[in-house]
Amino acid sequence: MNKTANYKLVESVSVIDIAEEGKGVGKADDLVLFIEKAVPGDVVDVEIYRKKKNFGEARIKTIVTPSEYRTTPFCEHFGTCGGCKWQHMTYPAQLQFKQKTVADALGRLAKLDVSDIMPIVGSPEDKYYRNKLEYTFSDKRWLNEGENRDNETLDMNALGFHIPGRFDKILDINHCYLQADPSNELRLSLRDFAKQNNISFYNLKNHEGALRNLVIRTSSTGELMVIVIFAYPSEEQVKLVMDFVEQGFPEITSLLYIINQKKNDTFFDQEVISWKGPQYIHEGMDEIRFRIGPKSFYQTNAIQAKKLYEITRDFAGFTGSELVYDLYTGAGTIANFVAKHVNKVVGVEYVPSAIEDAKINSQINNITNTDFYAGDMKDVLNAEFVQTHGKPDVIITDPPRAGMHADVVARLMEIEAEKIVYVSCNPATQARDMLILKEKYDTIKIQPVDMFPHTQHVENVMLLQLRK
Repeated sequence: MNKTANYKLVESVSVIDIAEEGKGVGKADDLVLFIEKAVPGDVVDVEIYRKKKNFGEARIKTIVTPSEYRTTPFCEHFGTCGGCKWQHMTYPAQLQFKQKTVADALGRLAKLDVSDIMPIVGSPEDKYYRNKLEYTFSDKRWLNEGENRDNETLDMNALGFHIPGRFDKILDINHCYLQADPSNELRLSLRDFAKQNNISFYNLKNHEGALRNLVIRTSSTGELMVIVIFAYPSEEQVKLVMDFVEQGFPEITSLLYIINQKKNDTFFDQEVISWKGPQYIHEGMDEIRFRIGPKSFYQTNAIQAKKLYEITRDFAGFTGSELVYDLYTGAGTIANFVAKHVNKVVGVEYVPSAIEDAKINSQINNITNTDFYAGDMKDVLNAEFVQTHGKPDVIITDPPRAGMHADVVARLMEIEAEKIVYVSCNPATQARDMLILKEKYDTIKIQPVDMFPHTQHVENVMLLQLRK
């Protein structure tokens, strides 16, 4: 084999693993290679296009032997769009490697015994499983192969997703397999209507243009929320667009718009204006209804969210008498889901609007044994808080990808609840936290759950028992 120090082309590289961003992992001499669109089991000739001291990034020149796990991507945008990066690998294989991700993180990083890890719970649907998508309007469309940017007749408007690593370029999406109808039809018809009526698409560099974003939220109850986000429209343009969406899609139950003239796309601090219907839709889970507003957080794969919460509830093994702390409670979905099985739930969350959602979700379900508090977890969860609310029997914690703050982990070690159910969306930070928690807690159960097919993301639920 040619030495990679001298040659960019390396032949017959065996792909042995898959990393984040959907890149296959191989080795050439002592160099670890991250190979675009490679699947474990492939043997490939690759071109190294970036080389660091101990690793390189490469792209496939020739597939010498395809992996048994390799399959044909179903989406025309695969490889350009930043989503669904694992769709060139069969779904059973994806689950296998996600299971390995969890086991490796907990075994290698946290030095836990993972021999009893339970088989990953796969998603029953691997397409059209998301209940929320956000699209971006742009007058700087990403050009596909063969398109000439010097062609003055080229239509540069796009409504779609950001190109990875390029804040100013948007891929115009023809069909997205993430969200069920009428998501695609609505996006395409609004895009075409705006073009036909010369309504300008947003310029992400100069911050000008009328149409900025489109948010579509569907639900298992059949309700549908659409939010059109404008930047610098005229009143006539707002009316034109909103009338078009309302008349073209009468099934919309909550039609809203926002004027966002900030430099970034976030609209949590912006006024939401109703055009038709209330400013919320509902999602159902068992007999509980969750009210979802334009700014609410709710798990985007509703079917798998229910499974995740059922696992969390079952792991806790409630008897009905427990005091439960639900940390990082969000809109109180887990708290309200388990409330009828326990004596009381105390939820804590950083985002005040989410706490308001959590309280509303308790009210509309006549749940009276929940209390919710807003604030930074490391500041709220102190000795005085525990003294006021009582020592919990069970702590449920579902932190963001960064895991729990070191002060929060230290507080859990002080509180010494009998059980902790740790729900994680990042096995690496869960493993980091477990390095400390394992000093007092035994790992009883480990259950990976796939919420996001065709991506590298995996959730994991752990039951921890205080060591006697």
